[in-house]
Amino acid sequence: MTPLSLSDIETPLLGIAAWSGTGKTTLLEALLPSLRARGLNVAVIKHAHHDFDVDVPGKDSHRLRQAGAAPMLVASGRRFALMMETPGQEEPCLPTLLNQVMTLSPDLVLIEGFKQWPLPKIELYRDAVGKSLRAFDDPWVRAVATTDDVTLPLNVERLDLDDHDALLDWLMAWPSRWQAMAQGPRHE
Repeated sequence: MTPLSLSDIETPLLGIAAWSGTGKTTLLEALLPSLRARGLNVAVIKHAHHDFDVDVPGKDSHRLRQAGAAPMLVASGRRFALMMETPGQEEPCLPTLLNQVMTLSPDLVLIEGFKQWPLPKIELYRDAVGKSLRAFDDPWVRAVATTDDVTLPLNVERLDLDDHDALLDWLMAWPSRWQAMAQGPRHE
């Protein structure tokens, strides 16, 4: 794992940690338009746990990528996608991915699925998923958004997972808290 030096990163980062089935994508779909409406330009980096394609087999971009183009950038007047093969790499390299989005000057980068990386996180938790609360094992978890009555570690904020206005306010305040949160994990 390539080290991630948070003190060198000015753009606020926030990991979104949750077990599969908790509703990460659904929540982000609901919050992202409101964050943009409030003037925050938010980039999202999502870890995929399987082989995936963003272009259609048989199309030119897919054929050229399969032929060895590295990277392969597909662009139109409406969007572009950069695809890069990473043979032999077990997991994606977060610092490399951050370099890709930082050139676009986001106000905040939400990072979903890189739960092993040492970076500040908000954990989404639903008891019904049947998994443990990660905050006890991960000192980088700064807040837990839940609707369940669960005990949290010291110095971990509790947020209501169903109160989108409160979650928006918390996320909007994150950039002002970034420098303090980037100093290291929480202390019990």
